[in-house]
Amino acid sequence: MVSLHPIFHAQSRPEQPAVIMAGSGASMTFAEMDAQANRFAQLLRARGFQPDDAFAVLLENRLEYFTLIWGSQRAGTMLVPISTRLTAPEISYIIRDSEAKLLITSPLFEQVLEDIRAECPDLPILIADGDDEDEFGSALSAQSAEPIADQHAGLTMLYSSGTTGRPKGIRPAPPEVPDPTAVVPFLALATMGAGMPSDGSMVYLSPAPLYHAAPIGWCSAVHRLGGTVVMMEKFDPELALQTIEKYGVTDSQWVPTHFVRFLRLPEEVRTKYDLSSHQRALHAAAPCPVPIKREMIEWWGPIIVEYYAGSESIGMTMVNSADWMTHQGSVGRAIHGILHVCGPDGEELPAGEDGLIFFENEILPTYHNDPKKTAEARHPKGWMTLGDIGHLDEDGFLYLTDRKSHMIISGGVNIYPQEIENLLISHDKVMDAAVIGAPDPDLGEKVVAVIQPMDMSAAGEALEAELREYLAPNLARIKMPKLFDFRPDLPREANGKLYKRELRDEYEAKAKEGA
Repeated sequence: MVSLHPIFHAQSRPEQPAVIMAGSGASMTFAEMDAQANRFAQLLRARGFQPDDAFAVLLENRLEYFTLIWGSQRAGTMLVPISTRLTAPEISYIIRDSEAKLLITSPLFEQVLEDIRAECPDLPILIADGDDEDEFGSALSAQSAEPIADQHAGLTMLYSSGTTGRPKGIRPAPPEVPDPTAVVPFLALATMGAGMPSDGSMVYLSPAPLYHAAPIGWCSAVHRLGGTVVMMEKFDPELALQTIEKYGVTDSQWVPTHFVRFLRLPEEVRTKYDLSSHQRALHAAAPCPVPIKREMIEWWGPIIVEYYAGSESIGMTMVNSADWMTHQGSVGRAIHGILHVCGPDGEELPAGEDGLIFFENEILPTYHNDPKKTAEARHPKGWMTLGDIGHLDEDGFLYLTDRKSHMIISGGVNIYPQEIENLLISHDKVMDAAVIGAPDPDLGEKVVAVIQPMDMSAAGEALEAELREYLAPNLARIKMPKLFDFRPDLPREANGKLYKRELRDEYEAKAKEGA
C-alpha cells in the first residue's frame, strides 16, 4: 500500500497517461504530471506559501487542474476550488472568506475578472493561456521540476453550493500524517467499498466539473491507485458513451440527471456503442428516482453502485445493484461513520420513521469562519448532519426523503419536494423538474413545479393536464402542484444539485410585486 501515490507511479509507470481529455484527446503522463506538480510546489514556495496558506482556483476542466491538485498536496497548502457558474461578487466573497493569497484562472473568465480585481485589488492572479506577465504557464516553467525540500500533505477546502444562502467553506481536519505520500482513509472506501482496482488497470471517466467534491475526490483516488482519469470538458450523453468505448473505460461517476439524459437518447444511439469494458458506475449527489435507476440497471447491468455522502466527508453509505433491487430507493448501509436518525428533540427514531440524518465520526470538519453554522450542524452528542431527512429500514438501509431546507409547509402540512420531483422526472416528456414552495396568502406556501420539457414547443396547458393526470394516482391532493411553470432549462449545477434558492427568490420577488 505504501506505493499508492502519483509520486511512485511516476517512477514505476512514467509513460502511462494520468489524464486524458475526452473531447480534445490532450493528455498528461504520470511523469509529466509529477514534474508539473513539483514545479507548482516550487512556485508556491517561491511566492512565500507555507502549509495551510490558501489559493483559489477558477478553472474549467483542463489538464492544469491536476498540476494544482498534486502540487498543493506537496506544498501543504489549502486548495480552494470555485464554481465556474458563480458571479463576480460570489467569487470575490469566497476569495476573501478563504483568505486566498492567489487566484489561478483562465481567459474563459475574463468577464468576471475585471470585477474580481476591483473587489480584491491586492490579490495576485495567474492566468492559464494568458498573454502577459501573469501567464501561469510561463511562471510554472520558470520553476525547477525537483521536489521541494519540505514536502507536506495539503488540503482542499470546498464551499457549499449556497443553495440556501451564502456558500460556506468546509474546513477539513488537518492531515493525520504530514507525509504527502501517506495512504489516505478514502482509499479504503474506493477499493473495499466501491471495488476499484489498485493495480493501475483502472480507466476512470469523470464527466463533471473538478471544482465539486465527488470529481476532485474520486479522481485523486484514481491517481493514488495508479489509474487513468478520462475527463470530459463538459457532459454530453452520447459523447460519454462514445468515450467509454474509445478508451475502454472501466469505472465512472454520475449523478441522476446524467442517467435521465442517457435514457432520453434515441434507442439507436443508446445501443450504438460497446460498453463491455465498463465494470463500475458510481452515482450520488441526489436521490435517484426508482424507475430511472431500474432502467439504468436493465441497460448497463448490475454494475451501478450508489452512495450517499457530502463535501463534509462525515460519513458514507453505499449500495450495489443487487442489494438495491431488494431495497429499491435506498442509498445503502453505512460504510464510513455510524448513522443516526433523530427527531426534533434529538432522540433517535425507530426504523421507518423520517428524521434528521446524523453521522457519528471521530474526525469532523468545521465551517470556516462560521461557528454558528458548525454548532447548528452538530447533535448534542457530537454527531454531524448534512441537513438531509430520511429513515432507516430494519436491515439498516438508509432512504432519503429530502433536504430539511427544501421542505414546503402548505396549509400546515409538511411536503417534501423530492417525492414530487421523482414522479415528474419519470414522465417521458420531462427532461428535468424542480418543485419549490412559493408564497401564498391563504396556504402560507403553495407547491410550484418548474418543468424543463423534452420539447419546449410542447409546453402549455395540454402538457400540464397530462402531468396532473400522471401525478394524481400517486400523490395526495395537498401535494399536487398548484402551478406548473415550463422553462427551457433549470438552474442546476453540473454535479446534479438544483439551485432552488434562485427559483424561490424569483417567486418571492413576484409575490412582493403583486402585493
